[in-house]
Amino acid sequence: MIRSFRDTTPTIGANSYIDETAVVIGDVIVGENSSVWPLTVIRGDINIIRIGNNTNIQDGSVLHVTHRGDYSPDGAELHIGNDVTIGHKVLLHGCRIGNQCLIGMGSIITDNAVIEDQVMVGSGSLVPPGKTLESGFLYLGNPVTRKRELSEREIEYLSYVAEHYRLLTEEY
Repeated sequence: MIRSFRDTTPTIGANSYIDETAVVIGDVIVGENSSVWPLTVIRGDINIIRIGNNTNIQDGSVLHVTHRGDYSPDGAELHIGNDVTIGHKVLLHGCRIGNQCLIGMGSIITDNAVIEDQVMVGSGSLVPPGKTLESGFLYLGNPVTRKRELSEREIEYLSYVAEHYRLLTEEY
């Protein structure tokens, strides 16, 4: 379901798939060839959400933001890059995720955290507010810690899985 809020309607890019059970509200832009899977909520009601091209947001994920106000003058926008895979039941809140990332199932990424390009966040991880995860590494834990450098095969996998979901989207 795509819903307007405060006279702003989400913009969905060409060839993108939004499942009929997903809810996308307000100031949200979803890029081209991206997908939003069943029971996902993307609520751009009090700040903006931007999702890049060839990015997939998997089942049961929740994406939200922080408003601008006395306690957070800039608020916290949510930005997701291109070729990103957001696993099942991920919570993203007011963070920035670069290109070619994989956020593992059940992970939580909080306000003003920055995930640079080509990062894997292991399933069930917690990224605390304001933490930056550097490009080219695997992070895991609660709170996350850097475990090791990504292998060349893992870096290739980041593009592969994004492309897999783009192709699956064509069938839907």
